[in-house]
Parts: sequence; C-alpha cells; structure tokens
Amino acid sequence: MTLTVKELVEYIAKSLVENPAAVRVTERSRRGAVVIELRVAPSDMGRVIGKEGRVANAIRALLHVAAVRSGKRVVLDIR
Repeated sequence: MTLTVKELVEYIAKSLVENPAAVRVTERSRRGAVVIELRVAPSDMGRVIGKEGRVANAIRALLHVAAVRSGKRVVLDIR
C-alpha cells in the first residue's frame, strides 16, 4: 500500500491530535510545487507544531523524502 503525500500528512496529524475529526488536509499546486495545507483545531495546534517547531519540522522532513521519491516539490502549510 502506497500513501499519497496528502494521505501521509493526514495520517500523521490524526495520530498526533486529540480531535482527529477536526483535521483537514487539502492539496493544491502553486508555481511548480504541491502545497499541502493542514488545518487542525486551535487546541491541537501546539501538538502539531511541537516545542520550538520540532514536530512540524519532522513532518516536513518526512514530506521531503516522500516528495523526492515522487519527483515533486512539496510545501507544508499548517493553519
């Protein structure tokens, strides 16, 4: 089973938050890159970003690996 980049972000986010029903992931193209927009409940924002942004940076690192494998450039936007 192969996950798309969007599905990967959704899986990771839902695993981290207390309110997985509030997780919304959208994918769009912008200037040659795929932009993944992640929206979570305001109370879960700290869980997704992490202390000093460590969790968000780890998610971005995983996305980078997945993007290289698929030959794309991916940007993660957390809102």
